Amino acid sequence: MADTMQFHLVSPERQLASLAVAEIQMPGADGDLTAMPGHAPLITTLRPGVVRVKGPEGEAAFLVTGGFAEIGADTASVLAELAKPVADASAADLDPLIEATTATATEASGAARDRADKQLADLKALRDMVAG
Repeated sequence: MADTMQFHLVSPERQLASLAVAEIQMPGADGDLTAMPGHAPLITTLRPGVVRVKGPEGEAAFLVTGGFAEIGADTASVLAELAKPVADASAADLDPLIEATTATATEASGAARDRADKQLADLKALRDMVAG
């Protein structure tokens, strides 16, 4: 088994990362997960949070507001709705998303309301982490 796997992070604007990494931590929709070389194939949606990678070149952290991750034994790709290095992120980056999600939650009911409330809580926690 290899010591690293190839990691790609892409947003609609650009490719943010293409790195050899030993570990990827990501905010999966059903809970946080860690992928390492040799991981079983998996496709999952992401919730707002931070993707962290560790590898021979050091560590990096990226803010994501959602998207998809495809993990294989020797590669992992994250297709993010919005992504940027945590070091470049600010609370103001998340305010428009929080406002839009608040409006969605107010108008929704049932399961749709529950999903919107969860996304709103995740976005607020992410904003607090970036601000703090």
